[in-house]
Amino acid sequence: MLTTILPPTSGTALVGGYDIRRHTRRIRELIGVCPQELSIYGNLTARENIYLIAKMHKMKKRDYRERTDELLGKMGLTNRADDKVRKYSFGMRRRVNVLMAVVHDPEIIFFDEPSTSLDPQSRRVVWDFIKDFQHKSRTIILTTHNMEEADDLSEYVVIIDHGRVIASGTTEELKGTLGAGDIITFKIDSFMHSQDVIPRIKRLDFVDNVRSIDDKTIELRAMDGLRRISEIIDSVHIKMQDISIRTNSLEDVFISQTGRSLRD
Repeated sequence: MLTTILPPTSGTALVGGYDIRRHTRRIRELIGVCPQELSIYGNLTARENIYLIAKMHKMKKRDYRERTDELLGKMGLTNRADDKVRKYSFGMRRRVNVLMAVVHDPEIIFFDEPSTSLDPQSRRVVWDFIKDFQHKSRTIILTTHNMEEADDLSEYVVIIDHGRVIASGTTEELKGTLGAGDIITFKIDSFMHSQDVIPRIKRLDFVDNVRSIDDKTIELRAMDGLRRISEIIDSVHIKMQDISIRTNSLEDVFISQTGRSLRD
């Protein structure tokens, strides 16, 4: 609806100050869209695909040729720019699709799950490219199920569950709602059960939010947890195995808000 492809069933919204019901043509001049499903012409080269979008936006030939060369270089596609994209890997085609969305230097860019199914190298290239647009003071609206991606790229996050906004704020604000401290996950001895150990851990005044992940795995939050692991072991008389320590993540926020992990 924000990209004017679908009309709203009720209500309206403004994009760049323009009403999505009444100013669709003007909005389309302002925005770029990279859809989740690849929208690309396999029998055209990467350069030709990008040129096509540039011509749709009535860019001057001199401008879009220079612009395309610059963009292809940033995505590491210069050497394959004149190959037909049907010969590309999925990751390379995704990179071309991203360039098609931004060749006309839009003020507002919509990225719909831009790193889905990408290999780690292509994903990092796309993330770095998106960050570059942020530095140019462009507005980016990104939808993703990848909480690491949301944390790394977003200045402001809105969490939606079944079409309803359940939380919003900066990444630090959202993670701060879970409390301070380190999150420690560990396994216990085979002859012990997590439910027997948890009451002992809860008695420690620097430990908060203890829970059982399964019969042998416990997760807890502890202030200055890394330094105080030995204190936890001594106080509750347990042997920890497979210990991991981390800080709050956006996935923790999602689970806290919905009561389940992603895509359940």
